[in-house]
Amino acid sequence: MKIDIWSDIACPWCFIGKRRFETALARFPHRDEVEVRWHSFQLDPSLPEHFEGTEVEYLSERKGIDPQQLARMLDEVTVQAAGEGLSYDYDSLVVANSFSAHRLIHLAKAEGGLTAADAAKEALLSAHFEKGMDIGAAADLVQIGTAVGLDADRVTGMLASDEYADAVTADIAQARSLGISGVPFFVLDDKYGISGAQPADLFTSALEQAWQESHPLISLTPESVDGPACGPDGC
Repeated sequence: MKIDIWSDIACPWCFIGKRRFETALARFPHRDEVEVRWHSFQLDPSLPEHFEGTEVEYLSERKGIDPQQLARMLDEVTVQAAGEGLSYDYDSLVVANSFSAHRLIHLAKAEGGLTAADAAKEALLSAHFEKGMDIGAAADLVQIGTAVGLDADRVTGMLASDEYADAVTADIAQARSLGISGVPFFVLDDKYGISGAQPADLFTSALEQAWQESHPLISLTPESVDGPACGPDGC
C-alpha cells in the first residue's frame, strides 16, 4: 500500500501531522508493506530566500493578522507540537523560502531511496522548527544533508545548480491537479484523501480501511459447500 504526502517544511502542522501519522503507522500490523512517499508543496512560493524578521512579523505582513493574535496562535501550535514530542522554538525560527530544502529531499530520495527522503524531511523540519537553522542557506542545507548521510560536495553542487527544481514544481503541479490547496495532505492508495494533522486514531482507521479494500479476503470454500461453523445464532 502506498501513501503519498504533500507537505511544506515551513508548515508547523506538517511536522505535527508527520508525528501523528507515524504513531498510527507504528501500530499498523502491515506497516512493513506500506510505502510512504513525500511530495513538495510551498505555502508561499513568493517568499524571498531570506526574510528579515520574525515569524510573527512575516505572518502579520503577509496575512494581515494582528500580531497579538498571531502570537497566541503560535503558542497554541507550540503546545500541540509538544504533545507530539516536538519542541518548537519560534523565537529562534529563521523565516526562509523552502524551495531549495525541497530539492534536498529529492536528492536524498535519488541517492538513498524513500528511507533517505524521510530522514531528510525529518531533519529539515526539526532544523526549521526546533533548531533555528536557516533552510534557505546553502551552508545549513549542506550540514543537514551530511547529517542524513549525503555527500557534502554532492549537496553543494546540487544547490549551486537548478537540479531537482523540476521535480519540486512537478509535485506542486500534481497537488494542484488533485485540488490540494493546504498541507499536510495524505493520499492513501490513490483513493482516500486526508487533509490536515488529524489525530492518530483517524489515520489508523484510514490505514485499516484502505488496506482491507486493497486486500479483500478471498474465500477458498465453494458457496455450495457449508463446513461446520458457529454463528450469532449458535453452532
